[in-house]
Amino acid sequence: MMNNNYCVIMAGGIGSRFWPMSTQKFPKQFHDILGTGRTMIQQTFDRINQLIPKENIYVITNQEYVELTQQQLPEIPFGNIVGEPAMKNTSACNLYMAKKIEAVNPNANIIVMPADHLILKENTFLEKVSLAFKLTSENDYLITLGITPTRPDTGYGYIQFIQEKNELFSKVKTFTEKPDLEIAKSFIESGDFLWNAGIFIWSVKSILKAFKKHLPEMTNQFNSCEYNTDAEKECIDLVYPTVNKISIDNGILEKADNVYVIPANLGWSDLGTWTSVYNNAGKNDDNNAISSKNVLTYNSKGNVIRIKNQNKAAVIDGLKNYIVVDTEKALLICPRDNDQLIKDYVLDLKNLKKGERFM
Repeated sequence: MMNNNYCVIMAGGIGSRFWPMSTQKFPKQFHDILGTGRTMIQQTFDRINQLIPKENIYVITNQEYVELTQQQLPEIPFGNIVGEPAMKNTSACNLYMAKKIEAVNPNANIIVMPADHLILKENTFLEKVSLAFKLTSENDYLITLGITPTRPDTGYGYIQFIQEKNELFSKVKTFTEKPDLEIAKSFIESGDFLWNAGIFIWSVKSILKAFKKHLPEMTNQFNSCEYNTDAEKECIDLVYPTVNKISIDNGILEKADNVYVIPANLGWSDLGTWTSVYNNAGKNDDNNAISSKNVLTYNSKGNVIRIKNQNKAAVIDGLKNYIVVDTEKALLICPRDNDQLIKDYVLDLKNLKKGERFM
C-alpha cells in the first residue's frame, strides 16, 4: 500500500538573532546549537523519519541553502529538496509544496514543520502526529499542534480553543499574533490558550481547497505550473516574484472555519534566542552552558559560551549571565537579558564599511 503521509520541513530562515553563529551563508538550522552531535535540521529529520519514509520527506528552503541541505540530509532524495527563488513568507511555500506533493499523490496528508525547533518529548510528538494524520485522512480539517504554555511569553503566537471535556482535539476559536505582556498573562490565566508552534497537518485536498477559497489569486498563480517536470523551475521562477508575501496563519488559518488544534506537551522550544539555548542546554556546576573544549571559567555563572575554534583557549573571569560567542569572523559578548538586541547589533554592523562580510 502506498504511504499517504508526507512531511515538509521549512528551512528558509536566516536566524539573525543567533548571530554570530548563524550567518547569511550558514543559518541556525544547519548548526548543532545544543552540542548534541546533530544539527537542528538533522534532528528534525530524525524525529519525523520514525513515522514517515525518507522518500516522502521534503525540504523547502532558500535556493542559497539547497546544497547545504543536501550535504546535511543525504538520505533525502535529491528532487525532494526545493529551493525558493525569493522569501515570500509561509503561504507561498505551503501552496508550492502542496501542489508538488499532489502531483505525486493526490491522497496525501502532509505535516509541515520548521527545521529549527527543539522537541524533547519525541514519543508524545509522534503520538500526536499519528492522531492528526488519522483525523485529516477522515475529515476536511486543518490541524495545528498547540503547545501547553508554561509562562506568559510575548515571543509566541497564541491559539484560543473551544474547550470540550476530555477531548484529544478541539476547534480553534481565534489566532493571536505575539501579544504584549498583560494580554499574554490574561491568556495564561484563562486556560483556553495554547502556543502556536507553527506545526500543521492537513490533507492535500483540504489545504488546496482552503487556498482556493481564501487566496484565490495565489492559487491561480501556482496552478499555471506543471509540477515535478523539467519546466517546473522556470515556471516557479516566473511565479514567485509576483506572489503576495503573507503567512499561512494570516492567509488561511485565521479565515478558515475548519481549523482544529491538538494540545500537546512536547518539551518544545523554538530555540529563538540565545537565552532559550541556555535554558535547554546542558550546564556545569556553575550553571554555565559551554560546548567548547578549552574554556576555563572563574567566578562566572549563568553564561552561555560557544567558541568555534576548538584549538583556541578561552579564560573567563567574573562574568555572570552573559552570552559569549566566538566565531572566525566575529566575537559577541553581551548580557543574556539583551539577547533581543542582537538583531540591532547586526543592523549596525552592516552600516560599517564592508560590514557585510561579518554577516
